[in-house]
Amino acid sequence: MPAKRELTMRQIRQMLRLHRDGVSAREIGRTLGVARSTVQDNLKRAAVAGLAWPLGAELTDDVLEQRLFARAGVRSGFRRRSEPDWAALARELKRPGVNLMVLWEEYRDGHPDGYGYSRFCDLFREFERRLSPVMRQHHAAGDKVFVDYSGKKIGIVDPETGVVRDAEIFVAVLGASNYTYAEATWTQTLSDWIGAHVRMFRFLGGVPRLVVPDNLKSGVHKASFYDPEINRSYGMMAAHYGVGVLPARPRKPRDKAKEEAGARAAPAGERDHAPSNSPAPRETSALSRSRPSNVRR
Repeated sequence: MPAKRELTMRQIRQMLRLHRDGVSAREIGRTLGVARSTVQDNLKRAAVAGLAWPLGAELTDDVLEQRLFARAGVRSGFRRRSEPDWAALARELKRPGVNLMVLWEEYRDGHPDGYGYSRFCDLFREFERRLSPVMRQHHAAGDKVFVDYSGKKIGIVDPETGVVRDAEIFVAVLGASNYTYAEATWTQTLSDWIGAHVRMFRFLGGVPRLVVPDNLKSGVHKASFYDPEINRSYGMMAAHYGVGVLPARPRKPRDKAKEEAGARAAPAGERDHAPSNSPAPRETSALSRSRPSNVRR
């Protein structure tokens, strides 16, 4: 049988890097949250396998695991645990309210001896890279906020009549930190759309350089990569706050992948705004604190 391991491949890579930098096994254990003996055992395995930091690009997680933990008699590339249908999981992940934790819990319900959550995520990310390679987007702190309605609704109960009325969920995600703001509005009309932006800026304590909306009719009259036509009132709000508007390209969800992920993570029934005890990331300090252009000083 393959040797049992207690560290994820990500932790093993970090362990090798810290060991190269001269960090002791005790300190590495504290950093990774594991026993010193575990670190020492894995360092011995790496030495026997001839592995040292930096690792080559050809050493994927599967290859690294095979080099460190494989035993003689185990067929190369053979996984002893039950494999989920990764393609089906990728399709499921696009549905509102679905994330990797939900998919892993469903997988473990059917396969109690299956992969742990960390390994499950590693394998899924490897599958995604093979499925559709894309260039990683790098976002500077305070540069962009991605905004849209999540496509899901939340029921609001009138305390006097008991009548339930559906509301829309507005979601905004800062590009560099993934810091997410959400609130409920009755509609997606222009007044609610602009009002949600005003409250978002107030909550963040500043404005980014650019707002990246989807091509919602309340904000964008004509979608175009080169010359989009912004709603007049929406454009006036942007000018008021001194922020630019750069709509995502039509039918290009990866242009606003941050917001798409934030929308999936905001299920119906979630509270408005972020929890009051949720610490703001450092990115908020990079937002512009200048006053709106037409406010008297």
